[in-house]
Amino acid sequence: MFHQIWAALLYLYGILLNSIYQCPEHSQLTTEGADGKEFPEPHLGRWYFIAGAAPTKEELATFDPVDNIVFNMAVGSAPMQLQLRATIRMKNGLCAPRKWIYHLSEGSTDLRTEGRPDMKTKLFSSACPGGIMLKETGQGYQRFLLYNRSPHPPKKCVEEFQSLTSCLDFKAFLLTPRNQETCELSSN
Repeated sequence: MFHQIWAALLYLYGILLNSIYQCPEHSQLTTEGADGKEFPEPHLGRWYFIAGAAPTKEELATFDPVDNIVFNMAVGSAPMQLQLRATIRMKNGLCAPRKWIYHLSEGSTDLRTEGRPDMKTKLFSSACPGGIMLKETGQGYQRFLLYNRSPHPPKKCVEEFQSLTSCLDFKAFLLTPRNQETCELSSN
């Protein structure tokens, strides 16, 4: 009897805590931005990878050898397509170019990566000026990624991203060092 009462009290305490300490809102981007421009126009151009968060370190392991990554998002060669080019500066100083093609979903900001049917990317707004968050899910992983127009956004932006993702139970966190010069983005 005592155990049942104790369990009920703990349950009620949990409900109370949950109602008080809700995770802050992060809204999924819509197809029309606040400035009235249609998606993806406001998100085209240069982006810097700042940080990542995931439930486990293994889901971020691909970024362990990385010093910095710079991306360029452009309209693709077909309708409903985006081309993403990146140069990755490894901690050992080497540069690695990469390319992806994203397919847009009608009336949505959800992205599908060409050649990777298991991968889904959702775009979210960020409270940080010039920032955007992506949530990638695929076979065996899920992670939030923080990007910014500046290679060195305010420290508060990173702290807010880490706080939000931690609240969502993404306990593993990775901050790119960004100590080396970025690699030059190729035009191909």
